[in-house]
Amino acid sequence: MNPTDGDSPTHDSENASKSGGIKETIITIVYAGLIALGIRSFAYEPFSIPSGSMIPTLVVGDYLFVSKLSYGYSRYSLPLSLPLIPDRILFSEPERGDVVVFRLPTDTEKDYIKRFVGLPGDRIQVKQGILHINGVAVKREKVDDYLIDNGFGSVRRVPRYIETLPGGRKHFINEEQGDTGPSDNTPVYTVPEGHYFAMGDNRDNSSDSRYLDRVGYIPRQNLIGRADVKFFSVDGDGWKFWQWPSTARFDRFFDGIE
Repeated sequence: MNPTDGDSPTHDSENASKSGGIKETIITIVYAGLIALGIRSFAYEPFSIPSGSMIPTLVVGDYLFVSKLSYGYSRYSLPLSLPLIPDRILFSEPERGDVVVFRLPTDTEKDYIKRFVGLPGDRIQVKQGILHINGVAVKREKVDDYLIDNGFGSVRRVPRYIETLPGGRKHFINEEQGDTGPSDNTPVYTVPEGHYFAMGDNRDNSSDSRYLDRVGYIPRQNLIGRADVKFFSVDGDGWKFWQWPSTARFDRFFDGIE
């Protein structure tokens, strides 16, 4: 039987309603994606820690929010590092002691995270494990060892210190191999204008500005943002959510980064 004239408007209305619903859903998804992209590009971006170079401050499996508001914006703030921003805009100078995410100068496809200990014009040197800034030794105080559980019932003890930078900011550092290694006795580095000197808190296991051919001085343009807070931490693969009850480090959730 052919539909009557009275049936057609009903079917047309249903089809229009379905079409309008799909269109609204697509628009909502696009708007949500643009908002998320804007937040990620200009406010806060999540990062994860893949290596132990910042132990004890940050450990493998920590997830961070990095503030892009802190230092302004460069091309590396944008998706795909689009060259739309010359140098930096809305720039604010990093403070000594900030934990910073930046693009590696020797390979700008890679993100690194370290602590900035040297500002433009500073003279940096490490002598027998002690950081010197502008010829003055930075105070280093021994505290309880950092304990590393190897997962097989034994614990390894690593010497841990509190380092107090000029200005009074304090943070923990590890000195796993003592104070006699190549990275514990360095030449004097003079930080160029517009650049910064970065070191890992795990001093004997960090590829940082002490190695000029690998990392070197960090150009201002390469700054991505300041690491502000750990929002999640897991001892294992973060995507395996069914393991979180036994692998999540709840004491590190929403913990500020000193």
